[in-house]
Amino acid sequence: MPRTEAPTLSSPIPRIADRDRRRTSASVILRSVLEHGPVARSNIARLTGLSPASVTDHCARLTRLGLIRETAAPRQSKGVGRPHVPIDLDDTRFVVGGVHVAVPYSTVALLDLRGRVVAERELKHCGATDPYGVLARAADGLAGLLAAAPGSRPLGVGFAAGGWVDRDSGTIVEHPLLGWRDVPVREVLGDRTGLPVHVDGHARALVNAERLFGRARGSGSVLHLFVGNVVDAAFATNDEVHHGPRSQAGAIAHLPVPGGTETCDCGRVGCLQVELSERTLCRRARAAGVVDGVNPMHVLRAATRGDAVAVRLLTDRARMTGRAVGLLLDVLNPETVVVTELGVLSRQDCLAALRSAVGSERAAAVVPSSFADSVLAVAGGSVALDVLYRDPLGASPEAI
Repeated sequence: MPRTEAPTLSSPIPRIADRDRRRTSASVILRSVLEHGPVARSNIARLTGLSPASVTDHCARLTRLGLIRETAAPRQSKGVGRPHVPIDLDDTRFVVGGVHVAVPYSTVALLDLRGRVVAERELKHCGATDPYGVLARAADGLAGLLAAAPGSRPLGVGFAAGGWVDRDSGTIVEHPLLGWRDVPVREVLGDRTGLPVHVDGHARALVNAERLFGRARGSGSVLHLFVGNVVDAAFATNDEVHHGPRSQAGAIAHLPVPGGTETCDCGRVGCLQVELSERTLCRRARAAGVVDGVNPMHVLRAATRGDAVAVRLLTDRARMTGRAVGLLLDVLNPETVVVTELGVLSRQDCLAALRSAVGSERAAAVVPSSFADSVLAVAGGSVALDVLYRDPLGASPEAI
């Protein structure tokens, strides 16, 4: 039998473990600076449980990478020794690109390291939504935004969309409303932009955005429900979003909703997506003479002008969304539920209808998206920002 040698100090196993520990520690420190900065290194050590020496070492690494910086005014310590110099996120050097593809248009954007939208542009689809044409236009749109922001260095591109999006392969496996199948998004956008590209579904992307920058920061478990032309969900516990095999988790289009009346393509009545889709909202509004097009914003504007039918359509939709939230709460029991839905984001009566349908005991756990004015831009960019905050040493522009 061949002799098996014991691992030595030069074997790769401890080196890999050390690298993983460095990545984890760097991630914890960068998240701590994001959440608490400006913050002294001694407080980071207290907040994270890392040793002062480890915090000092990693802060030096992150500073060299341009991700954090010392603030101008040091704070005098209460005891003997040098003043504490607080550190904060450096949000002046880098941006990430964001691409979100919806049914009527794509959104391209630049986000800073705090998840704030620096620049944004909508690109309407022209005729047939050929995936390669749509992605080429998105890449060109990002290039235009970067050209208009000459001081910003891009770290990568995040891509988000509805449908079945496989994060690991960087592929849209299936998006029925767009007619896309097996589209290699990561490869196509990477070739067009020359940047690292990260791909995920938009509900999961928005869970990460809420976890990093929004109302769900600090929650032990978060459910996000996205209601647009596509209706889907995502669930995160202990800072990890559930993806499932080939990233199929969150497909709730055919969840039956109590009180539904619409016939779905699958042949059943009351499936969640057909009940709540913006297409259904606009069709009902056209039938009632409220609008004559397919833009849900026109229904919202009619309600703002005082159109009673438009108000009823929006509050009914919010109430049905609340029933869906109630079903998901029964199954998953998250601490926080974040809802992205047109009426809920824009009108207090719709938020009240949603919470009423959920029930008074659980209503306080249900909140609208933190990014009402830029939800699709944030969805795309947060895919890349999540990668950065999970592994700042690997996702940063230079290796250490």
